Amino acid sequence: MLAPEPSSAVRRRETLGSSAAGRLSGWLRGYRPLPGVPDELLDPTGRPRDYWLGFLGDFAEYEEGEFKSRFSLATRHIRDTGVSYRIYGEENERSWPINPLPLILGEGEWAQIAAGVEQRANLMEALLQDLYGEARLLADGALPAAAVTGSNDFIRAMRGAKPPGGRYLQLYAADLGRGPDGRWWVLDDRAQAPSGAGYALENRLVLSRAYPNLYNAMNVQRLASFFDEWRKGLAAAADRSDPRICLLTPGPYSETYFEQAHLARYLGFLLVEGDDLVVRDGRAYVRTIAGLKRADVILRRVDADFIDPLELNSASRLGVPGLLEAIRSGGVAVLSMPGSGVLESKALLGFLPKLCRRLLGEELTMPNVATWWCGQPAERDLVESDLDNRVIAPAFNGPGPDGTSSRPRLMADLSPQERAAFLSRFNDRPGDFVGQEVVRLSTTPVLRDGRLEPAPFVLRVYAAATPEGLRIMPGGFCRTSDQLDVRAISMGEDARTSDVWVIADKPVKRVTLLASTDDVKVRRILGYLPSRAADNLFWLGRYLERAEATLRLVRSLCTSLMDSEAALHSAGETLDRLQQLLVASGALDEAALGRRALDAANDALHDQDALGSVIDLVRQARRTASSMRERLSGDFWTLLLNLDGRLLDGARNLLLEAEVLQQVESALQILAALSGLAQENMNRGAGWRFLDMGRRIERGINTCRFTRALADGTATNDDLDLLLDLADSQITYRARYLVGLALTPVRDMVMLDPFNTRSLAFQVFALKGHLAALPSLLDDGMLEEPNRILLPLATQVETEDADGLNADKMLAFEQALMRLSNAVADRYFLQGANAVPTIKLAALT
Repeated sequence: MLAPEPSSAVRRRETLGSSAAGRLSGWLRGYRPLPGVPDELLDPTGRPRDYWLGFLGDFAEYEEGEFKSRFSLATRHIRDTGVSYRIYGEENERSWPINPLPLILGEGEWAQIAAGVEQRANLMEALLQDLYGEARLLADGALPAAAVTGSNDFIRAMRGAKPPGGRYLQLYAADLGRGPDGRWWVLDDRAQAPSGAGYALENRLVLSRAYPNLYNAMNVQRLASFFDEWRKGLAAAADRSDPRICLLTPGPYSETYFEQAHLARYLGFLLVEGDDLVVRDGRAYVRTIAGLKRADVILRRVDADFIDPLELNSASRLGVPGLLEAIRSGGVAVLSMPGSGVLESKALLGFLPKLCRRLLGEELTMPNVATWWCGQPAERDLVESDLDNRVIAPAFNGPGPDGTSSRPRLMADLSPQERAAFLSRFNDRPGDFVGQEVVRLSTTPVLRDGRLEPAPFVLRVYAAATPEGLRIMPGGFCRTSDQLDVRAISMGEDARTSDVWVIADKPVKRVTLLASTDDVKVRRILGYLPSRAADNLFWLGRYLERAEATLRLVRSLCTSLMDSEAALHSAGETLDRLQQLLVASGALDEAALGRRALDAANDALHDQDALGSVIDLVRQARRTASSMRERLSGDFWTLLLNLDGRLLDGARNLLLEAEVLQQVESALQILAALSGLAQENMNRGAGWRFLDMGRRIERGINTCRFTRALADGTATNDDLDLLLDLADSQITYRARYLVGLALTPVRDMVMLDPFNTRSLAFQVFALKGHLAALPSLLDDGMLEEPNRILLPLATQVETEDADGLNADKMLAFEQALMRLSNAVADRYFLQGANAVPTIKLAALT
């Protein structure tokens, strides 16, 4: 059925140019909503809603193809900064899928949504207060005990625990859909660790960049004030005025790790994993390079069952031993409180209307999908009487009807084998299941191939506890499906996301997260660097420097194949030594020594199975960087992804000599840009120091290895020329020494010259400065192990004479740097047993 073109559309078209009016008219005439399903573009009478008409009219004014170009440029941000998600069970991340059109809601309708979500959040809080407090609902029979205790998310150990700030729920979310009657219905409650808020920020960033004038003209309500108030609410849960707030993540392989890192960076929180935290004497601490520092508030994104292997899931490697005891003693505020996930049990849905009347004295204004818990005889009989027309879902988080999936399933869609397996389990344990009414989601317009088409959607709306009460995010996280008949949407193959625009009736105030008061104490420290972050930054530096050294070897190998004045090391023992260095670095297999030099260069660049190849080193750097995205700028991440992509493109084809050389030069330029970003854009805090220390140690080791191989007593001019090339010192040497290549001056420049940024001496003295600036764990005046290794090394390098510099001494320097690397790890990267502090806990703040 075609939507009738309303008179308002005619009036709107009269203000447009002919091409824009034609596009608008074509969009409206071609839009075919699903019969009997509410739609966001069209009201119940079939006419476009005013705010949608205003948006589409302005949108149509873009020239043909311009909106595609605008959206493409904006979504490049997604690729360049690595905005991604992961489907459970998959190793690789997927690029974030976003629609070019937002979901648009008017201010009046949004007020009704916000009021319904706020009431439901208050109901959930009151329910948790009772379940983990006096449990009057269970004692009076208002709620069957099995509907609560049957859930693995009901944490008995939390009964009687005092919630921080008096609230169990710090963040609540409701998944909404518009029902057949046009009202909004709750499809699911999210109370344990609701995801999506960070992605909502990214969606807003993309669309506001794509259509800035349109975004501002439509008075879209901003999101920043919600996050500002939420952050204040988290801080208020602590018992100190300037608390340390941590976001506890399951780690880089979490489905929504990018979002967690983005939230931590946006809100200014420490992103920590379970191994970053330790409990001592009833308090939680973060392992940092300066020892253990108190964690006041932990915003968790780890499910409750995994947060404490001592009292809950003993197989968990995501949590912190002793954390529940610290919560009970008031030593740390963990939000939302463990045990809040019981609210997500579908077994509770059928009881919520009467619980709302009892706990709040109000009628439930936003109903949920009709649900019957089969743990009650009458409800079980009702479900069984019309089984083929019911959705069957687990009553609690866990296996579904087929024994493996927790996704709701329509019984009519099950195969005979699945149906038989379900009936067996259902008859054995009916209380593990609920029956639900089949609900078809309402639709919102999306743009496909230049046409407007309806797409089913789910809207997730967030309520946060703040010092001023509950605050509802003016927008949310919207997921759409490419399938027209869906009953639930997750971020799978066919799901996309949309920004959510709540349109105000008047211009909105622009808000940022910057403090609006002058009563902020000035500080010039960035806080204490977590040990895991220091570890990752250190190894990021090493991987990038190792990749650069390998690229320089490959470049020299390529130039050896070409007729060039620079190709002095084109044959003989020098070429053999060059290839041996590649084998020693792991970039080549020893069997490659008998192959063509061109094949060896391609392998050293692109062999994804070689642990020392350039592409493998870059991917190790990327994996390391992905574990601390909150600490890296978008430009840094973009360059790293670009380097990985270029090497992958080269791996698909065997390149010729000139092509390999061009790719090497391009990769070296990207690495130089990464180094420049680190030097010029990173604050000179501990993070920058560990990144630079990794680079300096790796460069020093490589310099020693190259010099031992190419500047021994039998070195030829070709060998020395190659060494200067690898050390990027050709121009400096020629400017300083006009008589040509000589062994002793080359050794001095590459190893001992403190003014040469590539020399061993420069690396050692830079490391000395870094260690001097890092915090000391002890205050007894004694040298710590890294300095015990580095200071004698610095003295030896400073007093060494190039004439007496032999292979044994260079090997000793190399081994000292390797010992230094291990000592830095033992001292600063506090993990496991070595995280025990050596100073009194009373001094830890």
